Amino acid sequence: MKTEQRRLSTAEERRETVLRTAIGAFAARGYFGTTTTEVAKAAGISQAYVYRLFPNKEALFTAVVEHCFTQVRTALEGGAAEARSSAPEAVLESMGDAYARLISDNDLLLVQLHAQAAAVSEPAVREAVRAGYARAVEYVRGASGGSEEQVQQFFATGMLCHLIVSIDAESVDAPWTRTLAAGITHY
Repeated sequence: MKTEQRRLSTAEERRETVLRTAIGAFAARGYFGTTTTEVAKAAGISQAYVYRLFPNKEALFTAVVEHCFTQVRTALEGGAAEARSSAPEAVLESMGDAYARLISDNDLLLVQLHAQAAAVSEPAVREAVRAGYARAVEYVRGASGGSEEQVQQFFATGMLCHLIVSIDAESVDAPWTRTLAAGITHY
């Protein structure tokens, strides 16, 4: 009889598991409403082990925010690679479509919204959000070759997408929702 050996997870694998689990927890209840106990329970580990991987809830949440910005960057890169031409408008449109597909994942969208809300009063979260946007803006500027105004419009449209998706504007047939959603693709 062959005996299977149990393979233990490395700290890095556990860290990734906790991070993925924390995304769902923070998406559901936000930074202020989520405890490390809830994250630990969902990840199937002890709260003490969460603290071995992340020194505190703030560090865990900022790691989640950074992870989400990494996903955003990956989506933007994919969009830029799929652009129908190298014209800034085409690249920005393709990146925007890739981003709209990405935020159809409600957990990612919710973490971004919660992070922006927590950034108002939590300096470490504010810095993580600032750093994430700084990298995203510089990437979009460089990849698209767009003007300052085009890059600003790209991000403004992204924020409007957040609003449209978060309030489920599509389900409300009214002049104000048609105004907000006109010309914006969301999935």
